[in-house]
Amino acid sequence: MGSATGEDTSKRVDQHNAGAYLGYTYSRRPVVLVWSEYFDRITDGIAAERQLKGWSRAKKEALILSDWKAVSQLARRRAGSTKSTS
Repeated sequence: MGSATGEDTSKRVDQHNAGAYLGYTYSRRPVVLVWSEYFDRITDGIAAERQLKGWSRAKKEALILSDWKAVSQLARRRAGSTKSTS
């Protein structure tokens, strides 16, 4: 996850793949952009990024697949527990 200014995210992805950042993605190269969202204000983008970082892997994968039903269902779960159907 990260932020980029402007509408062209390819420069940011290229920087990660070149190893310009020693953060999380450095040892996970090459990276591929799987989701992006535009915000008018950088602060809104940063807030959305922080929220996504707290999501479970399953919920993030549902987002990548645009599986909104699964995103909604996973949003109702707490601490990885399954939702009871009884």
